Amino acid sequence: MELLKTRLANLLTVKSLVTIILTAVFAVLTCTGRLEQSFMTIYTVIVSFYFGVQTTKENTGGGAD
Repeated sequence: MELLKTRLANLLTVKSLVTIILTAVFAVLTCTGRLEQSFMTIYTVIVSFYFGVQTTKENTGGGAD
């Protein structure tokens, strides 16, 4: 139960919420055929940054956000 609370707390961080929302918007734009190159570039940078930070924290034993 404690693990579930920890994961939920991590999921509700601002970075996670922004990433989830952007991914949903990306999916909708892709499905409707309205995806533009500028949005794709911004989305790629934000998601790459988010996962890059997560990987760095795991490798270095970094703390919370």
